[in-house]
Amino acid sequence: MRIQELVNHWESSSHGERTRREFSIHLPLKEAAQVLALAEMYPDCTENQILTDLVCFALGQLKEAFPYEAGRQVAVDECGDPVYEDAGQTPKFIRLAQKYRQSLELENHRETN
Repeated sequence: MRIQELVNHWESSSHGERTRREFSIHLPLKEAAQVLALAEMYPDCTENQILTDLVCFALGQLKEAFPYEAGRQVAVDECGDPVYEDAGQTPKFIRLAQKYRQSLELENHRETN
């Protein structure tokens, strides 16, 4: 997601799936003021939604920024060139995020039943 897409998202004020778990943070004054400014600019969005969307955006950018590290060869592409698995942080991050997503989904399911 690009930052313009995030602004468009706020303008449409759509809400995605949310976990029941809360994360409490204490922002530096400058960033807290910026969140409050965004909440005033987009009155259909709560401060919590703005912070959630900003964290989601930043995590997406972080995942894309992890450097690729070639691992052992796992295949050959259609041109005969070797294709290597990513041995860097990206697959570990994705694997751990999937593990925690399953755990959070289970928590949500337990709390709704």
